[in-house]
Amino acid sequence: MVKSQPKCSIQSQPQTNHSPHPNSTQPTTTMSLSPPPLSFSLSLLLFLTSLLLLLTTATTTSTTISSFSISLSPWLPSQNRTLLSPNSTFAAGFHPVSPILFTFSIWYYNHNTTTLIWSANQKSPVAASAILEVTPAGALRLAGNSSGPNLWPRSPASNSNSTQLTLSDAGELVFGEWSSFDFPTDTVVATQNTNGTNLRNGNFKFVDGTHLVFNESEDYYWSWSSWAGAFQRLEEDGKVICKKGTLLTSDSGANRSRRLTLDDDGNLRIYSYDPDLGLWEIVWEAVQELCKIHGTCGPNSICITDGVNKPTCDCPPGFRLIPGITAKQGGCERKVPWTGSSSTKFLRLDFVNFSGGSNQTVLFRNFTACQGLCLSDPTCLGFEIKYDGSGSCVLQLERLLYGYWSPGTETAMFLRVDISEPEDFSFTGMTSVMETTCPVRIILPLPPKESHTTTRNIVIVCTLFAAELVSGVLFFWAFVKKYIKYRDMARTLGLEFLPAGGPKRFSYAELKDATKNFSNIIGRGGFGDVYKGELSDHRVVAVKCLKNVTGGDADFWAEVTTIARMHHLNLVRLWGFCAEKGQRILVHEYVPNGSLDKVLFPHARERINNTGSEVEMRAIGDKPILDWNIRYRIALGVARAIAYLHEECLEWVLHCDIKPENILLGDDFCPKISDFGLAKLKKKEAMVSKSKMRGTRGYMAPEWLKMDPITPKADVYSFGMVLLEIVGGVRNHEIQGSKLDSDDWYFPRWAFDKVFKEMRVEDILDRHIKHCYDSRAHFHMVDRMVKTAMWCLQDRVEMRPSMGKVAKMLEGSIEIEEPKKPTIYYLGDE
Repeated sequence: MVKSQPKCSIQSQPQTNHSPHPNSTQPTTTMSLSPPPLSFSLSLLLFLTSLLLLLTTATTTSTTISSFSISLSPWLPSQNRTLLSPNSTFAAGFHPVSPILFTFSIWYYNHNTTTLIWSANQKSPVAASAILEVTPAGALRLAGNSSGPNLWPRSPASNSNSTQLTLSDAGELVFGEWSSFDFPTDTVVATQNTNGTNLRNGNFKFVDGTHLVFNESEDYYWSWSSWAGAFQRLEEDGKVICKKGTLLTSDSGANRSRRLTLDDDGNLRIYSYDPDLGLWEIVWEAVQELCKIHGTCGPNSICITDGVNKPTCDCPPGFRLIPGITAKQGGCERKVPWTGSSSTKFLRLDFVNFSGGSNQTVLFRNFTACQGLCLSDPTCLGFEIKYDGSGSCVLQLERLLYGYWSPGTETAMFLRVDISEPEDFSFTGMTSVMETTCPVRIILPLPPKESHTTTRNIVIVCTLFAAELVSGVLFFWAFVKKYIKYRDMARTLGLEFLPAGGPKRFSYAELKDATKNFSNIIGRGGFGDVYKGELSDHRVVAVKCLKNVTGGDADFWAEVTTIARMHHLNLVRLWGFCAEKGQRILVHEYVPNGSLDKVLFPHARERINNTGSEVEMRAIGDKPILDWNIRYRIALGVARAIAYLHEECLEWVLHCDIKPENILLGDDFCPKISDFGLAKLKKKEAMVSKSKMRGTRGYMAPEWLKMDPITPKADVYSFGMVLLEIVGGVRNHEIQGSKLDSDDWYFPRWAFDKVFKEMRVEDILDRHIKHCYDSRAHFHMVDRMVKTAMWCLQDRVEMRPSMGKVAKMLEGSIEIEEPKKPTIYYLGDE
């Protein structure tokens, strides 16, 4: 509570030669006068002498004490005695609230205005005959007279007659174990420790240091923020210490007298005393919109404020002031009571909110449903709709309390009134307050009669039109040029063939992080290096960085567009790609057992065993893991994958580079074809013209060396060579027990002679598993593989079967005729 007494100030100078108390001074008035007439001077002298005697008497009767004990008891209001803190900041004593009534209070002593911070008998002021005494039993007693009841809050008692009432530098009144800080009234001073502070001012209360309530109601109109927690202490530098955090006032940093006060209007504020101005300044307040404080206006009334002036209270349409009582004191009453829903209607009041109904449950309804709910309830006095898209509806039941107008509510109140109430109500709190009309007539001066304004305007308009026309033509030309450029680029790179749900485009930074700066290399090839990596979703991938990508990135986009459409068990899955800053990178699924060549050929197996790579060469005795059954499954899986590319896609795909290095083995040695960098994508009825030689020497079909067109039979030839290598376990260019020169050596012809002329099939078998060959168990399997390979390796294209037929030949679903001897056109037949 802030209470002030006016003071008269006169020009004075302090006397320094004597003082009744170290902390008190006696002012003496000094005046400079010009010589007046003698009679006037004598009268003035007598008047000043009388005034000086009165001031001296008043001064000498006012005393300050540092403590109050039984020896100074009793203390009467007429004694003009003041209990002073050691630092002279605070004082305590009988403070007049009227000429004849007093409270025993604490206030700031060295400030221009008397500001109370605590009162023992705030609600029960005493007369001039009151006493404050320390009883012989050591108790402190405040009474209206010597025989009245003790008005001291929680009367302190002590067993010692020497107990004294003292005032600390922090403004704490102490008597024995009793402290005024434990019984605050409406103010908390700086450094005053609190524990669940309860402040009260009239009908307002600050409960448990957390929220403000009105009239002991359970509804509160302000609560300390959830992150800050309960209020605990106010510091002299402006910091507000709360249970969960710290707040700062607007002038934090300066050490000043500060106090937290629950004011008469129900708002909680922090004040800071400016010694230069001699004024208390508001540096923080809880409620910014004063109309949101409950009890500002009475029932059925609406609080209105412009944010600067004090709030005013007004009656809504359909209501009037109660005779003899203002809207703030008693509220408003209804003009015409209504009895049933058929005799009522709703008036829309924009930005009006009532928060004191008996039920403030938020319902989510549209306008019609909300209005229907209110009409069906005889206790509904209106409803509120919030126009923010949420469709929130609040019914105002039984009473209309705590109404206020504010654009920040974002609501409209539909007030239920009698049907006879006129529509053209004049309520100043409505939208009209926000509509300000300032009519201003703007008249341009007329041009001189002799001016050439018309010609000038025509020139300006024509110039602007010509400029816009030229700009439009240039813009359209630039757009067409860019469109043609990107259209041609898209067609060149194959971007128009990418499926909608195709592979993901990765950034270079993502792949660099996934591969740990491309440190774990797992393979090298003619088109680039392959690294092992792990994506952010923990998928293990193989990242192939293409090199020497030029000429429109044709090889890169060929592989992207081709694999993006392929979904087959025996084809490597493409997860994504990167085309950024000159980098061309493909992200494949990671196939753990590496490529077929690393486990098929002897020198590769020895190197793997010596280096301990990712392919684990387990053996049973001297039998390698790639036994005949596994080799057969690998051959059949590769055949089915190539048949899928050739025959089951809408556009047939030529791989053009079938070889063991491009056949990867999964966990169960399931084969997967990879590396589509040389692939061709064509309509099924089209042929592939030979633009340049594609493939790897030793696996290329003879038509690549001649001028014949390229068909899917080129992949059939390459598969036949791989199939023969799977059986033999050697490269096709390694001479096997022949006296022919390397230029005349042809692996298929040698194998044909061994199998079909000499009838020694065991001579072409892989020497590492030859001892495991069982003619009864493996003969038909090996025989189909060899015969199928011979048909695939025919020199003439029309002699080779399709890949679909090749797969059926390996499966054994069709009979295989005796093959003709494969040869090469430039070697001929022996």
